Amino acid sequence: MAEIIHPFYESHRGAMESAMRHRLDLAEAMLCERAHLSNIDGIRQEVMDEFEIVLTQMPYVGGAASRMSDFFMRLIGFMAISRVLRRHGVSLSVIGEIERETYKAQLLTVPEAERLASGRQFMSSENQTLLREQATKSHQKEFPEDFVYDFVEPGPGDNFEFGVNYKACGFCKFAARHGDKEILPNICGLDFDAYATGGIHLERTQTLAGGANHCNFRFSRLPSD
Repeated sequence: MAEIIHPFYESHRGAMESAMRHRLDLAEAMLCERAHLSNIDGIRQEVMDEFEIVLTQMPYVGGAASRMSDFFMRLIGFMAISRVLRRHGVSLSVIGEIERETYKAQLLTVPEAERLASGRQFMSSENQTLLREQATKSHQKEFPEDFVYDFVEPGPGDNFEFGVNYKACGFCKFAARHGDKEILPNICGLDFDAYATGGIHLERTQTLAGGANHCNFRFSRLPSD
């Protein structure tokens, strides 16, 4: 019996597959030069086939009502890339470099004005209010495979605007369930460029994937040019 993709992800499947193909286009030169792979068309097909498997494994965490659904949809495809490259003997460090540079290149295809507007929205007081509400809701653990997190207010002497402490991570749970623990840190590494391209500085000194008891995200605005 064929594995089933959750209807919410099925409704976004076309966009996710398009994003994956775009990433593979952007990664092609690096796959040749750094990963020393030659059959790039074959690698592309392997990745897209693996992505079909990943889509059936993606946990439902509330759909459009949860901000974390977007994180899964944007980043889970890198699990497929990592799995395939590991099978071809590519080192974890090289995989991490390729994925991070590919993701940054993909993010930078979005016009700067649009990226910065999105960053301002993320840092806005309205979004901070939403984050507080969703952080409180996350502790209800309605969806077992979801993230659980706290909103962090800055204290005296702090140089960040707000923070988030992730006490449980959906990607960590996914990796533990599907045997992806060794490639998990590469997913964590994507966060810095994701925020920086939107004009946001992320400071983070520990992660659940690295063995800490929470991930300490701290956000501030990058100086404008």
